[in-house]
Amino acid sequence: MGFCDLWVSWMAKRTVRELDLEGRRVLVRADLNVPLDAAAGISDDRRIQLFLPTLRHIVAHRGRAVLMSHLGRPKGDHAADRKLSLAPVASRISDLLGTACGFVEDCVGDDALAATRAMGDGDVLLLENLRFHPAETIIDNAKKNPDGKLTPEQAALRESFAAALAANGDLYVNDAFGTCHRNHVSMYDVPRLMGGGRRAIGFLVEKELEYLGRALESPQRPFVAVLGGAKVSDKIGVVRSLLERVDRILIGGAMMYTFWAAKGIAVGKSLCEQERIELAGELISAAGDKLVLPSDTVFADRLEAGAARHVAVGEVPPEQMGLDVGPETVTRFSEILRGARTIVWNGPLGAFETPPFDAGTNAIARVIAEAGDAGAVTVIGGGDSASAMQRAGLAERMTHISTGGGASLKFLEGKRFEPIEIIDDV
Repeated sequence: MGFCDLWVSWMAKRTVRELDLEGRRVLVRADLNVPLDAAAGISDDRRIQLFLPTLRHIVAHRGRAVLMSHLGRPKGDHAADRKLSLAPVASRISDLLGTACGFVEDCVGDDALAATRAMGDGDVLLLENLRFHPAETIIDNAKKNPDGKLTPEQAALRESFAAALAANGDLYVNDAFGTCHRNHVSMYDVPRLMGGGRRAIGFLVEKELEYLGRALESPQRPFVAVLGGAKVSDKIGVVRSLLERVDRILIGGAMMYTFWAAKGIAVGKSLCEQERIELAGELISAAGDKLVLPSDTVFADRLEAGAARHVAVGEVPPEQMGLDVGPETVTRFSEILRGARTIVWNGPLGAFETPPFDAGTNAIARVIAEAGDAGAVTVIGGGDSASAMQRAGLAERMTHISTGGGASLKFLEGKRFEPIEIIDDV
């Protein structure tokens, strides 16, 4: 199935608006994986805000919203993992929703089941962090096994956890785009067990599929992609997929140095994937003038706020490391972006968390915002790209900012998302 057919099939999925919600426990897989500060306070509630339309719809239609999500990456140390509790998220949902969001200190078991069965119409309840149970992500262990499959014991644990989660709901809604590329228990096995006629996507997932899909399948032209980030290996599939669809791909971030090395340009101590240099050379040859590499870079002897920065055109001194695109590159990229009618951006162009190496990313973010103001469609991948837009104060000027960095990358590659495919068709 080609990308067009795949996307059309996804857009035909049942949404929460097609479910009969009144009096039903609606088990909603949300992406409430928000950043927390040292005091376990929520430092950015954007993901909660974007989930609210789905939640408000369920409440307004007298459904009983049972919310589940992961938060961070628990390590299995009970005491240390408590800082990843979703309790602060329940409190923030209550504030934003204007009605109480209950909280239960586990996502399965007697207490969770009793709490969901005691709910009234229009109630909201958040279950504790799914990843406090290793079974949630146990499918990831399959690739570590010699035959690439789960052992019988692992498969049984997965099935048992799925059944316990599914018992908390009568209907299932997937509104967690950020994990749609992962077949975790809450994303795939729970709707599989629930069976047909009870499965839908939420408004956020619907919106993500709409904007990302239209950008790829029927873009206004010129169509320009901006790809940054650390590793060529993370972007190989994206570059190959986009070459068939875009007019230009602008390359930045640390992966630019692997491309430079493929062209014989000295990169000093810059991050460079030595084992990917040959592949980078192949991509350069295959792309022709569609692939636009930086012509200069900002370098320093250390990644540290306020470190002395220097500009190199074509070479990085042996004891230095490249940390941002240079001003000549910003000018060149800006000229291309100002003429674009569709822009997709995934990955920062430098070490943007550490000034002054955020200059290139911020400059390009402003140009993309200006292009959007002039009528271009601007779609920003999640993760660091979304963070960069937020930090620059430009998020509201984008057509769409994805909530899923990894998921948007897989989408741009044209990968299948089984957690979407298992949802019922309209």
